Amino acid sequence: MVDRKDIGSWLSGPDTSGISKYPGERLGLPESGPGSMARAGRRILGIMVDWTIALVISNFAFGGNPWATLAIFAVEQILLIGTLGYSIGHRIAGIHVVRLGGGPAGPLAAVVRTLLLCLVIPAVVFDPDQRGLHDKAMNTILIRM
Repeated sequence: MVDRKDIGSWLSGPDTSGISKYPGERLGLPESGPGSMARAGRRILGIMVDWTIALVISNFAFGGNPWATLAIFAVEQILLIGTLGYSIGHRIAGIHVVRLGGGPAGPLAAVVRTLLLCLVIPAVVFDPDQRGLHDKAMNTILIRM
């Protein structure tokens, strides 16, 4: 015998009570606008701008050495995120790095995030809130300005 309650839930679709409707909902962030999670497009734009800057500097100063490019990229990320909360690319994309509580990321978070980001894998493995492993490791998030 089938319970009417079971039929009703079956007809209404799957139970989505534990699933977020948008990235950042579980963290208490708004769906859109300032303070919402930075989506993939903004993140990709930011990292492309930062990598291009590092590549240009590396080409002029170090003949395009790939390790020099990576080092320049890392220094930019550590210095700017550690002090301002955003890199040049982040600023252009309208995003910045903060701790989950809303405070600044700080120098230690900037160093660890950047070292993990330079390994690439932690940045491309992310959770439903679009937080990469490098952000989860330091309890930081990238949000819209």
